[in-house]
Order: sequence, then structure tokens, then C-alpha cells
Amino acid sequence: QVQLVESGGGLVQNGGSLRLSCAASGRTFSSYTMGWFRQAPGKEREFVGAVSRYGGSTYYADSVKGRFTISRDNAKKTLSLQMNSLKPEDTAVYYCAARGGSYHDNPSLYDYWGQGTQVTVSS
Repeated sequence: QVQLVESGGGLVQNGGSLRLSCAASGRTFSSYTMGWFRQAPGKEREFVGAVSRYGGSTYYADSVKGRFTISRDNAKKTLSLQMNSLKPEDTAVYYCAARGGSYHDNPSLYDYWGQGTQVTVSS
């Protein structure tokens, strides 16, 4: 089992940057594929990006490709999301999630979730 806590959200201007972090507890962080998802008001939760167990592979939604970078540090049990060139449409609550299986972009297939952190991009 793993517990996840996100941090780093906030208010940023259009075109700005933010770095989100997700701290994990538990002994088996490297056993999980890790993902970032987001949910805007009135919308379904959507995939942002994911990273394989040892960081060798990363996956991104088309809407963030080239602007966001996901990374993990298994020794520190942390997951990060560097967000550059932010747009107002990136405004959402961002969640990190852990999946015991291989990469997938379906949030219902992730086993553990953090509480979320709000990102607001002003126009």
C-alpha cells in the first residue's frame, strides 16, 4: 500500500510555470507506475502524464506534451510534474496516483490517490 500527498499548487499567470510534487509513503514506491491526473469543475478527471516504475518511460496527454515533464525519484519516493507555459485551460485540481500494473491513461485503473492540489492559471 502507498499513501500519496501532493504539494506545489497555486495561482500563476498565463505563460508561467509551477512544479508539483507528490510524496509517497510505504516501502514499495518503485513497484508502481505513477500518474498525474487533473479535474476541472464540471469535468471528468483526465490523464495528464505517467511514468514507468523506474522512470525509463514517460507518457503525456496531447494537451500537455512539450509543456509538462513528469519525473520520479524512487530513492526519495517522490513524483514531480514540471509545468511550463501554463494556460488558463490548465486550471484544475491535480492528483497523483499509483497503479500496480503497467501504464494506462484510465483513472479508474489506478489504485491509490492523493488528495489533490489546486492549480489556477489566470488570463
